[in-house]
Amino acid sequence: MAEEKKDENNTNEEDRKKTFKELTIKDNFMFTAVMSDKENCRRLLSMVLGFPVKVVSVDYEYSIMYNPDYKGIRLDVLAVDDNSSQYNVELQTVNRKIEKRSRYYHSQLDMKLLGRGKDYRILPDAYVIFICDYDPVGRKKYKYTFNHICREVPGYTLEDGSHTIFLSTRGENDGEVPEELVRFLKYVAADLDESLEDFEDDYVRRLQESIVDIKKDRGMESGYMLFEEMLNDERTAGIEKGRVIGREEGRIEGIVMGRKAIGSEYIL
Repeated sequence: MAEEKKDENNTNEEDRKKTFKELTIKDNFMFTAVMSDKENCRRLLSMVLGFPVKVVSVDYEYSIMYNPDYKGIRLDVLAVDDNSSQYNVELQTVNRKIEKRSRYYHSQLDMKLLGRGKDYRILPDAYVIFICDYDPVGRKKYKYTFNHICREVPGYTLEDGSHTIFLSTRGENDGEVPEELVRFLKYVAADLDESLEDFEDDYVRRLQESIVDIKKDRGMESGYMLFEEMLNDERTAGIEKGRVIGREEGRIEGIVMGRKAIGSEYIL
C-alpha cells in the first residue's frame, strides 16, 4: 500500500510539464528518441533478451500516434530484426495494470503483419517489453518473463512465438540477473541530477551521450513541444467528455429521484 501511495505522489509531480532540458530517459518522449538510434535499441534488446539481436529497423514515426482503440496517445519503440522478429518496447512510470495492455500490443503487432496479406503460419516471433519504474508484479524482481505454458504438462511451452517481458526498476535480486541490466534499470530510475552521475557502464554512458546530443537538437525540442500539445489536447478533450457525462448522469438521476418523489411509474 505504501508503494501505491508513493506512485500516486510521483504521478502528481509528473503532472507538472517538464521543460525539454529536464527530461531523462524515463520520460517517454526522450526514451523513444534515444531508442530510435538502432545501436541503442539493439544493445537494449540484446541485454534484456540475453542473446544477440541485429536490429534492421526502428519504427519511430509509427509510434507517435493517437489511436482511438487505445484511448490515448501511444509513444513506444517498434523494432524489427534480421529474422523479421518484432519488438515493441514501452516505458511505464505510472503504476497500473499492464497485462491486458501487453495482450493488446501483441494483437497490434500481428494485425500489422497480417494486414499486408501474409499467412498467419509464417508470423515471426513477437516480443512485448515494458520497462516499469515500479514493480508490476510485486515480487521484487528486476525481470519477469512470460510465455504460454500447459498446466497439465509441466515443462511444455506453447511455441506460438509470443513473448512478454516486464522489467522493474524496483528489483532486489541483483545476483539473478546480469549486472548491466541492473545498472541500466538504476539509470532509468534516476532523477535528473542522478542521471548525470557515472554508472560505470559503457551502455549507460552511451545513452547519456545520446541524451546530451538530443537536447542540443532544436528539431527534437520542437517535436517535444508538439507532443506536449497533443497530450494537453487529449487531457482537455477527456475533461470535457467527463463533464458532459457527469451532467447527463446528474440529469438522469434528478429525473429518477423526482419521479420517485411524486410516485410516477414512468420508465426512462
